[in-house]
Amino acid sequence: MEIELQEIRDFIAAIPPFDRLPENVLDILTSALSIQYVRRGGNIPIEKDSAPTLHILRQGAIALYSGKDNLMGMLGEGDVCTSFCAAEVMPDFYVKATEDTLLYSIPCDKLSRLVEDDQSVLHFIRHSAAQRLKEAVSNMQEQSSSNLLHTYAGDICRGELITATPDTSIQDGARLMTEHGVSSLILMQDNDPVGLITDRDIRQRCVATGLGVDTPMAEIMTGNIISLGASESLFDALLLMTHKQVHHLPVFDDSGLKGIITTTDIMRQEGLSTVHLTGTIRKAESLQALIEASKMLPRIQLQLTTMGADLRHVGYAVTAVTGAITRRLIELAEADLGTAPVPWAWIAAGSQARREQTCHSDQDNGLIISDKMQPGDDAWFASMAKYVNDGLNACGYIYCPGDIMASNPKWRQPATVWQGYFEQWIEQPEPMALMLSSIFFDLRVIHGKEKLLNRIRENILRKAPKNQLFLAHMTRNSLTHRPPLGFFRDFVLVHDGQHDDTLDLKHSGLVPIIDMARIYSLAEGLKEISTEDRLRAAAGTPSLSKGGSANLLDAFEFISNLRLEHQATQIREGESPDNFMSPKQLSKLEREHLKDAFKVVQTMQATLEMRYQTDRI
Repeated sequence: MEIELQEIRDFIAAIPPFDRLPENVLDILTSALSIQYVRRGGNIPIEKDSAPTLHILRQGAIALYSGKDNLMGMLGEGDVCTSFCAAEVMPDFYVKATEDTLLYSIPCDKLSRLVEDDQSVLHFIRHSAAQRLKEAVSNMQEQSSSNLLHTYAGDICRGELITATPDTSIQDGARLMTEHGVSSLILMQDNDPVGLITDRDIRQRCVATGLGVDTPMAEIMTGNIISLGASESLFDALLLMTHKQVHHLPVFDDSGLKGIITTTDIMRQEGLSTVHLTGTIRKAESLQALIEASKMLPRIQLQLTTMGADLRHVGYAVTAVTGAITRRLIELAEADLGTAPVPWAWIAAGSQARREQTCHSDQDNGLIISDKMQPGDDAWFASMAKYVNDGLNACGYIYCPGDIMASNPKWRQPATVWQGYFEQWIEQPEPMALMLSSIFFDLRVIHGKEKLLNRIRENILRKAPKNQLFLAHMTRNSLTHRPPLGFFRDFVLVHDGQHDDTLDLKHSGLVPIIDMARIYSLAEGLKEISTEDRLRAAAGTPSLSKGGSANLLDAFEFISNLRLEHQATQIREGESPDNFMSPKQLSKLEREHLKDAFKVVQTMQATLEMRYQTDRI
């Protein structure tokens, strides 16, 4: 082979999926390539009516568009443009060179004949990175083995449905529950459920208070029933029970009340339960008891991951446990310190606020205090904050390295001071403000008065969309986290002495998506907090197309699942879970899908850069 062709062959042989072709096919492919040079701003293909062609970028860069200025992707050296080989090419699809570009090209049908014996290469040719990623995520979901994810609430509502009326006496209701061996009753009025009674209600609201057993059950029933649809999974039931701190859920279908499921029903299906653990935490009488309960968290995460749960399920469950520990620490502090002098709200920031925690992350929290606070009142809040922050650290939630905790006086302030913080961050975006914005624009009340945060949030969502300079600075700041892809779409690995030759799945994979979702949310004034909720809510708005939203959701889920599997392996081996994964742990197919996920993120970052013209800041 001539020297020039050999050099091209070596280049092609290093690029997936051509790196898996046999030597003889690679030789034929190299000889069949044509070379094209396109100046910056030029269209691809150069000839409008040319046959559909696959392009391999040797030098330069190209942008893929759908319709006017709707950027779908950006490709650079070593990338492969398969878009013209797809089964259906959008009528408004076009490609432009954004730099002087050198391409190796081959007609799609000719290439397909060359590689017809390798289905994986054919599949690559006929699909975009986003399409390949979507398929990978779908396969992940189909392979999920969780009984809870694939068992529905209606499936375990069997047997006779036991009900009573609100005017039934407590004694008669207790007798009815005993006869049928159930721990709860639904109270019906004119065929409509109006209340729920459990054996705990009878103990706590009747026996313990000395209430007469001939009292109607309406006096002790729970009136606002939290319920579930029969078609919802037991995992949804688990999350709802954990969040609402209930142990019984009435189940409804189209015909009405179908039955009741309990925490015992769920534990019978899948063993260890977050509902059980949070219940244990609520009863803990000491810090040591909370420390022992928190040691179960890695087991919970491992079990959920093994069951096939994704980040939404794992994050919700782990965050619920963190919230339960935090609330119990606050209650223990209050028992020692007495009643707070004024209303307040303990707030969580970051991943806890977004309900995206994995086990034992660091702390990000603060206190919003009523403006009625007097100069001497801070002593109470300082003592409470120190107790809770120290307790969380003892339970494995390490102190925030940046001291973003309620024990720091700066983050333990009256509501008007907090309001001032946010207004200053929006109106005067400087480096420290932007760093804090990326933490404190994700907030949720864990305990206390939610209205203290709600007023601040309403003001944020009113002001942020109007300040394009702030959003531009937020975008520029977010772009410091880039997907770890280099030339030839190889991974750029960490080299810090501690995690050498690994990928940081959190900061290089998930954080770019989290940051973009936050920017879309602020730009549109959306109230959603979790990353997935923000991406779904922003879909179809001026800030984010429906296709872009779907692609980012797929990337987020794929990278999240890899991270959970990596951490599950570490937990099984008795190691502390982290975010640093060696690419050697991945199969060849997983490596390609991860690269596709990173390409999706790169494309969406480029779109944000163009929108806010961050190069001009």
